[in-house]
Amino acid sequence: MKDLPFTDTVRINQIGAGLSRRLEPDADARKRIARSLDLQGLESFVAEIELAPTPTSSAWTLKGRVTAHAVQTCGLTLEPLPLDVDRRFSIQLVESAPQEAEEIEVTLDEDDVDPIEDGKIDLGQYAVEQLALSLDPFPRKAGAAFVQPDEPAEISPFAALKALKPGGDPGRG
Repeated sequence: MKDLPFTDTVRINQIGAGLSRRLEPDADARKRIARSLDLQGLESFVAEIELAPTPTSSAWTLKGRVTAHAVQTCGLTLEPLPLDVDRRFSIQLVESAPQEAEEIEVTLDEDDVDPIEDGKIDLGQYAVEQLALSLDPFPRKAGAAFVQPDEPAEISPFAALKALKPGGDPGRG
C-alpha cells in the first residue's frame, strides 16, 4: 500500500452511538497532501466529520464538510490559480464480509457504499478524497486560451539539411 498523505483512523468498535471529529492537518501534512494532489500549495484545510451507525441497517454514515484554500497551476500559463473549497458530503459505509475463496458475489448496489476493511475507517483519507473531488482536473486561468502554433511549411527531416545546402551548388552531395 502506498503512503497516504494524511490519515486519521478510527476503529468501528470505537464509534458507539456516533462520533464527531475536526481534522486540521498541520503544515507538513498539508505539504504532503498538496504534493499528492499536484497543488502549488494548500494554505488551509479543515474537515468537520460525523460518523454514526445507520439505524435500520448494519452500515455507517460518514458525513461532513471540507473547507480549504488551495493553489492549483493553470494548465496553459503555469500561473498560480487560487481556489477556495467548501464541499459537503455524505458516504455510506458497510463492513466487508470475509471473502470465501471459491465464491464471488456481485451486486448492483456496490457503487452505493464503501467497504470498511479490517474494522477501520480512515477519516483523513476520506477528507483528502473529498478535497481531490473538489479540484478542477483542467485548471485554467480566466481568459487564458490555447493558441495552436503555425505548422512549419516543410516537416521533412531533410528540410534542415536543405537549408544548409549552398544555393549555387545544384547537384553535389
